[in-house]
Amino acid sequence: MINLYFIGSAGSGKSTLTGAFLGWMQGQGFDAVTVNLDPGIENAPYVPDVDIRDWIKLKEIMEDYEVGPNGAQIIAADMLALNIVEMKEIIESFETDYVIFDTPGQMELFTLRQSGKVLVDSFGADRSIIGYLYDPVISKTPSGFITLMLQAASVQVRFNVPFMGILTKSDLLKDEERKEIIEWSQDFMELDSAIHEEMPTLRNQLNIEFLSALMSFDKGQKLLPSSSTYGSGMEDIYNTVQQIFYGGEDLSRD
Repeated sequence: MINLYFIGSAGSGKSTLTGAFLGWMQGQGFDAVTVNLDPGIENAPYVPDVDIRDWIKLKEIMEDYEVGPNGAQIIAADMLALNIVEMKEIIESFETDYVIFDTPGQMELFTLRQSGKVLVDSFGADRSIIGYLYDPVISKTPSGFITLMLQAASVQVRFNVPFMGILTKSDLLKDEERKEIIEWSQDFMELDSAIHEEMPTLRNQLNIEFLSALMSFDKGQKLLPSSSTYGSGMEDIYNTVQQIFYGGEDLSRD
């Protein structure tokens, strides 16, 4: 059983990608279950097999602790750890190949609070992989792309499990924009040149050694462009996971 965590900033498309990847898996005859870890999600584009909202309800937290929505989200993130044992028992009752985790919309609630690390370790860090979502709008500028690279690096340091970068909603990008972003992910010299064109002063502050060290976190791994709307890139995500854990061996189909 492989645990696939989709992590990214608010609006990067975690829930839609969860639904799209689940649909692709099922369409290929593979088995997978979904886990929603966001107690604040509304109208999820898929039906979670395991849903944190069955244990944690934001409205009840707001009333019990007399806090607003943001405060309730923080408390809910810490309460996640209290339900790990029961969630794990339910998840392990499924005979499945993949468990797809849709993490909270506010990324820091999962990546920075201790409960997120506890959950990944409890469910098996050795069987886990993180798909970090690059928002296409932010990624279009070199400075925005570097910001997302820094976030991605912090996620890798935090969880220390296999990692892949996914450029979501790539259908919103022009062909040349998509190609440029992919090149930045593989060649720090291209990224350095782009920074120089966008912001010469910033480029002087970000030297080649810094960009090289930053890219070493994912070893210059090519970003995987995907589109939940058109279902593109799902096979690339699947193949990357299979390559990491099974040397490229395919799953058996139903």
